[in-house]
Amino acid sequence: MVPKYCATALEAVSLIDNDEFIWTHSMGATPRLLLEALAEHALSCTNLTLLQLHTEHAECLSGPELEGHLRHRCYFGGKPTRELLASARADYVPVFLSEVPKLFRRREQRIDTAIVQVSPPDKHGMCSLGISVEATRAACEVAGKIIAHINPRMPRTHGDSFLPLTRFDAVFEAPMELPEHALATTDAVSQAIGRNVAALVRDGDCLQMGIGGIPDAVLGCLGNHQHLGVHTELFSDGILSLVERGVVDNSRKRFATGKLVTGFALGSRRLYDFVDDNPQVAFLDIEQVNDTSIIRRNPQVMAINSALQVDVTGQVCADSIGTRIYSGVGGQMDFIRGAGLSEGGRSVIAMPSTASAGKVSRISTVLSPGAGVVTTRAHVHYIVTEFGVAYMRGKSIRERARSLIDIAHPDFREALARETHEMWGLLL
Repeated sequence: MVPKYCATALEAVSLIDNDEFIWTHSMGATPRLLLEALAEHALSCTNLTLLQLHTEHAECLSGPELEGHLRHRCYFGGKPTRELLASARADYVPVFLSEVPKLFRRREQRIDTAIVQVSPPDKHGMCSLGISVEATRAACEVAGKIIAHINPRMPRTHGDSFLPLTRFDAVFEAPMELPEHALATTDAVSQAIGRNVAALVRDGDCLQMGIGGIPDAVLGCLGNHQHLGVHTELFSDGILSLVERGVVDNSRKRFATGKLVTGFALGSRRLYDFVDDNPQVAFLDIEQVNDTSIIRRNPQVMAINSALQVDVTGQVCADSIGTRIYSGVGGQMDFIRGAGLSEGGRSVIAMPSTASAGKVSRISTVLSPGAGVVTTRAHVHYIVTEFGVAYMRGKSIRERARSLIDIAHPDFREALARETHEMWGLLL
């Protein structure tokens, strides 16, 4: 089939009709031009549902004028959708990231249209999903139709990213810069956390981590390590210097040996140039990247994740602040469980000791009402703050509480100890 070449983005999205379920490409590949057109087109439609992970610069679809025309269905909350979720004008679906493609492939979630941003077709007529394969590959497999923004600035990546031009129903072609995230500026707290986490990393470890000040601080401390590997749902610029220096060589991995495996990338233009046509980087379907049975095949998996709140028993809240949805379940448990099953594997929850400019302790006696337990206290290994490392595995509730209070901010330790005794009956 020859796709319809459209003069405008609005013409391309005009194929969308009432009552459709629409999947949008996510992360750094968010098709912003098509979504801006969808915001206009939706006003002439009713009962559209937009399925999504985290999107970049998609606030155009958050306006009150779209109520009754388009509703968000979020597998991960972000800046464009948090207020909508908080006011019940959008829906949050708690699900492991590895399970999202399964929802599509098993037809548990209908997808009528997929909206994507891709590279220009190569000499074989294949376009690439570029810097974000995640669940979009699966969505495109089952979608009734696909609308594509062909962007010459989108890297051509290897792995599961390729789609034939003939699979698209409508295309709109225009250059557009991809969203960039520079290396985070690390403050003293992030640097201290980074040093504490880096001290747990061993030569030959296979890393999973995200982006931000803490992951960048960890990576900045690993320059003297050897034979590190990367198998992660997301990576950013912090990895590049370690690859260039030969610290990350992926030589000891048993899955995709010698390759850096990821589901999506988000960072600077330098990062996008690095992944462009680079056979050493495999962008794979997130059902595979986050599959526990695949993760565990690599020895010494070191999964490094974050949290919004942890209680003194080790329960990890990572998707909400009380009942207010902040992000999503994501892949934290996929990798924490995979690391736990890996030969020599470990997992870390790394976070600052406080929130709200030091007014709130992230380590609490009990979780806030409504807080989502993403990682159970039976799964967690290490919890790290700027004040140290608490090891949870095989520890009793009393031992856990003592260790966690020791790495809480000093301003809160006395109150935490008192409340732990009052609520849990524990003498610490």
